[in-house]
Formats: sequence, structure tokens, C-alpha cells
Amino acid sequence: MKMILDHLIDDFHERPLPDLIPRDQFISRVPRKANVVIGMRRSGKTWFCYQQMKELLAQGIERERLLYLNFEDERLLPFAAADFQHILETYYRKFPGFKTRQCYLFLDEVQRIQGWDKFVRRVLDTEQLSVCITGSSSKLLSTEIATALRGRSLITEIFPFSFREFLGFNKVELKGTPRFGSKMRATLQHMMGIYSETGGFPEVQSLDDELRRQVLRNYLDVVILRDIVERHAISNVTALRTLIRHIMSAPATRFSVNKFYNTLKSQGTPCTKNNLYNYLDHLTDAFLVYQAPLHSRSVKARQV
Repeated sequence: MKMILDHLIDDFHERPLPDLIPRDQFISRVPRKANVVIGMRRSGKTWFCYQQMKELLAQGIERERLLYLNFEDERLLPFAAADFQHILETYYRKFPGFKTRQCYLFLDEVQRIQGWDKFVRRVLDTEQLSVCITGSSSKLLSTEIATALRGRSLITEIFPFSFREFLGFNKVELKGTPRFGSKMRATLQHMMGIYSETGGFPEVQSLDDELRRQVLRNYLDVVILRDIVERHAISNVTALRTLIRHIMSAPATRFSVNKFYNTLKSQGTPCTKNNLYNYLDHLTDAFLVYQAPLHSRSVKARQV
């Protein structure tokens, strides 16, 4: 494993960072706290880490003081909890002078490895390392992070491109003033139409309509199967998919669990109300939906 880590460290330092569209989110670095980047699949979490690396390089930080490991790399398999120490040993053997200097450790999909949280806590306590973690929503939820790292984390949520970021991707430059002439207004209206159609996922921006729909359907299937069905051991997939279709067919509208329960009942689809409430929570955890409860002092009224 040490030899593999040695090669991966050299590969990272040799490989140029990719060109990217700057995201509007930012990371606040606090000593002895890990930065955790979460968000829906394919929303750009890893590329956001590349953005952080570029910002550090722009501040004069040497490239060798940055270390990035992707735990989905098959060369790291099998990786055991005891191998985490090999990361530190290999890195400091290559750069012994950095042992007493501030360095930056980026761990992508590290939640796949049992005992990752203990390693991160130890690093924060004993090393001059700033730690940034990214991971898929299926195994890295904000509530679990708080438990695993015991309050030693700062969470940044990454979304697909905002409209401003979408404009940047398409090289439409916005000036500082909020007022626009007729030409810019026409351009923005045109781009908003495209944005409403294509959405903000970075990977699909340059695809044709049919391929884009295929990729987005694949995103949805992966979220449903891996982040919801497998994670929560859901057996009533029919009711879950019916719920998702219903919500996505009428976004930003009022939704009643009671009414939807009666709809399922009339269709002969068995499902309890408690399960429907749980499904909604699972969809929220997977960043597929965001709930906006009704404004009411009554808890019962908010849970219609």
C-alpha cells in the first residue's frame, strides 16, 4: 500500500488541475475543524475541491503542500483503517520538512472506508493538516457527520450551477450594475430559457437534448436505488417511485401526505402514512427535494 500511495502522491503533484467554472460557494477554514463538502451526486463536489486547491496555489502555497486522494480509485483497494497511517508516513517521508508546516489534505469519497472518522479526528488533533472531505449523499449526511466528527466539522453544500454560474459557463459576463440595456436583457431572457430546459448539472451542459435526458434519468435512478432504496432497505419501491413522479410533476406546489396516501389507497398501492413521511425525509437527505413546511403554530397543521 505504501508504494501505491507513493505513486498516487506523485501522480497528483504532476497532474495539472483541470480548468473549471468558479462556484459561488466558499469554504471558511477554522483550525482543528474539517471542511465537509456535501451535495447531490454529480453536482460538482470534487471540482469544488479543485477550486479550493487553485485558490491555495494562488495564495502562494506550494503544490507539494496539497495532497488529494480519491478512495474510489481501484488502486487503493482493498484499503483498511490501518492503511490511513500509511498516508501520513508516505507523505512525510517524501516531504519531511512539511511535518511542521501547514499542509492541506483532500479526501474524496473517504466515507467508503471503515474508521475514516477516527483518522480525521486524530489528524485534526495531532498534525498540521487542514482536512477537506467530499462524499456522496448515500453515506455522508450532515447529521451523520456531526455524530462521526463530534462537532469538528464545517459543512458546505454544493448545488448544481446557479443561473449566474450557468452564465459563466456559457461565457456571458455580467457587469457589476443590476441594470441592463435591451441587448443584455434579451440575452438573459434567452439564457434563462435554456437554463430552465437544461438545468444546472455541470456534466450535461454541452450535451444534446436526447443524451442530456438520458444522463439525467441515470442520475435519478442512481439516487433512487443507491441513496434511498439500498441505504434505507426500502421494499415498497412502487410507492416510492409513484411519490417521486408525483412530486416532480408538480414542483413548488402544495403537497399533502394525507391526500397522496388516499390516492395510493384508491390505486390499490399499499403504503402507510408513516412510510410516506419517511420517504419524504429520505428524498430530502438525498438532495432530491427540499421541503418548505406550511407556516402554522400547529404541528398537526404543518404535517398535512
